[in-house]
Amino acid sequence: MMRKTALIVTGIAIGAGSLTLGQHARSLVGGPALAAPADTYKSLSLFGDVYDKVRTDYVEKPDEQKMIEAAINGMLSSLDPHSSYLDAKGFKDMRTQTEGKFGGLGIEVTQEDGLIKVVSPIDDTPASRAGILSGDLIAGIDDESVQGLTLNQAVDKMRGVVDTPVKLTIFRGKDKQKIEVKLKRAEIHIKSVKWRKLDEDIGYVRISQFNEETADGLRTAMQKFQQEIPADKFKGYVIDLRNNPGGLLDQSIQVVNAFIDHGEIVSTRGRNADETQRYNARPGDLSKGKPVVVLINGGSASASEIVAGALQDHKRATLIGTRSFGKGSVQTIIPLGGSNGALRLTTARYYTPSGRSIQAKGIDPDMLLLQDVPDELKGKDDTKGEASLRGHLKNGDDEKTGSQAYVPADEKKDKQLTAAIELLHGKPRAQIIQSLEASSKEAAGKSDKSATSEKSAN
Repeated sequence: MMRKTALIVTGIAIGAGSLTLGQHARSLVGGPALAAPADTYKSLSLFGDVYDKVRTDYVEKPDEQKMIEAAINGMLSSLDPHSSYLDAKGFKDMRTQTEGKFGGLGIEVTQEDGLIKVVSPIDDTPASRAGILSGDLIAGIDDESVQGLTLNQAVDKMRGVVDTPVKLTIFRGKDKQKIEVKLKRAEIHIKSVKWRKLDEDIGYVRISQFNEETADGLRTAMQKFQQEIPADKFKGYVIDLRNNPGGLLDQSIQVVNAFIDHGEIVSTRGRNADETQRYNARPGDLSKGKPVVVLINGGSASASEIVAGALQDHKRATLIGTRSFGKGSVQTIIPLGGSNGALRLTTARYYTPSGRSIQAKGIDPDMLLLQDVPDELKGKDDTKGEASLRGHLKNGDDEKTGSQAYVPADEKKDKQLTAAIELLHGKPRAQIIQSLEASSKEAAGKSDKSATSEKSAN
């Protein structure tokens, strides 16, 4: 079975726009190869000539290993934003991360216009505690510019020994407000699933990413709810996937399977026949048919979109929030043998059960509901989405950019969560939206009056 392996290296995650969706543990050695045309061999000969000239005539003796790795990365980055080369250390770090424990800052990142873009901070990490936001652009690390660095090189600079400091220079929002953030590296223990009861009759499950512990964590949560909430009073589940950048494919499949007991969950289709696979649900609905609401936003990507799309297509859940990120491609991790690391190559697209490709389009919620964003954060926490990434795989003429990714820290101000609770309590959708819009207007009016009062006082 293909496994999704997120490339999160020592606490800095290559998130959302760069997360892998599939892994074949296969080697390049011994596999069938397509014969290259004569022009290709001429080009390779040209590359060899250039390499020899640089190696012998450059003003200083170059690092030949770095030259080769840079050439490989240049070749892969010309394909799409998600294909890359992992050296031996990066490959090891990636595998370690899927266990849910690693060291670093706890930031999901991708690359945009030469800078490092934060997709989302991971819950309960130095990054989230320091106030780093989805959409922030990292321009400098310890007063050194990230311009000219590859994504992996920038990630390496943010790594370090636990308890050592690092300073990030960040540009925030449309006006590129410059902010300097000092953090201390830590060992990150990712508890991907957190749960609690809401109003004593709803089971709330927050999934922050999909690692090896996710499916077991969800099952444990569901069992607890079913033990503690009487069946006749149990209203249903809220599954919170907001700002979840993805993770392991098999875990996302198991999460969907906890709520359905038949039918397709996801399919992958590639250039080669062995990249085309279908994953179907197994018998046994752990949720016992209880209603489900899934929360998504612009930071929900990759495996999160598989879960949301499958439950939506099966009409098993109501999706509330904003359009998801739109990463619908599959990356295969191909070990290169020995200590040569691995190739991370885009090999397929994934499709929801109804045959939808969410690549560069995302998943649209059943109930579009924007949060009330504080004035100081307006326009600073939206994601541009997969469609904004240079070189992304195209998907027709109706591609869509990202959307709002803001989640209030105060649950009382979280309109999407409030809507989920009210929906499970039986309140009609139109009435929910109407009352929330009215409360937003009331809050905005109070804010305007306060601003006027302050202006008068000055």
